[in-house]
Amino acid sequence: MPAALRDTCPAAPDLAVEQEFAFSPQDFERVRQLIYDHAGIHLHAGKQAMVYSRLSRRLRETGHRTFAEYLGWLQQPGDPSAHAEWQQFVNGLTTNLTSFFREAHHFDCLAQDLLDRPGRDLRIWCAAASTGEEPYSIAMVVDETLGAHARVEIVASDIDTAVLDSARRGIYEAEARGLSPQRLRRHFLRGKGSNHGRIRVRPALARRIGFRTLNLIEPHWELGAPFDIVFCRNVMIYFDAPTQRRVLERLHGALADGGLLYVGHSENFTQSRELFQLRGKTVYRKV
Repeated sequence: MPAALRDTCPAAPDLAVEQEFAFSPQDFERVRQLIYDHAGIHLHAGKQAMVYSRLSRRLRETGHRTFAEYLGWLQQPGDPSAHAEWQQFVNGLTTNLTSFFREAHHFDCLAQDLLDRPGRDLRIWCAAASTGEEPYSIAMVVDETLGAHARVEIVASDIDTAVLDSARRGIYEAEARGLSPQRLRRHFLRGKGSNHGRIRVRPALARRIGFRTLNLIEPHWELGAPFDIVFCRNVMIYFDAPTQRRVLERLHGALADGGLLYVGHSENFTQSRELFQLRGKTVYRKV
């Protein structure tokens, strides 16, 4: 999650005064319901300006004149182009705030957790890959802690296909936040010519990660064997309580016995003690 909604645009009660497309309060409520049904995202009231800004781009691309017209077309059964637009609708309403080694204490914990499981084939899932900084940070810790030949598989997923395309490329600005000079030298190649000022993840590190599209509220996750560690950070705060509970139950099922769940600094699941026990700062162990 993800993908996460982090836009702080204020509400715009007089949005209709100067706007390119007709956008009524009923249209906004319809958008809220559609994104909730499709992605589980609880879009707070007061996000009219953000929704208008994001989705007006889709109206221009698809040639619609009003939000009501666009949303009606989006829900048109049997229309292949409308069916394909659903992914663009979701991509347009998700914002991905991320950086390398964000919430750095988690990566210190991860290094120790890896050392506590020596000689094993391990599986790690990054459930909100965004543009790739988080799964590549995990891969760097694996490489630095266990070595380049460690038998560790990393699965990285997100609901937003656009950010996943960026993650697969593994190209970032040279001044990317969170990277030390030592890690830049060890894990990245510097761009030349037209790529001057950019860096690219070294192929050996990139090969450790498998990227895939996944919606956390889908009824089935085809992810293979249970995971030893799951990073699902700063995603659940955008779900309401019932959706959080359903996803937590499924994360519990996706983890191996004693598996660890890393969550965001503002997420707290102590109300689900029968599923997860707090092990450390925003790290939970499967019960």
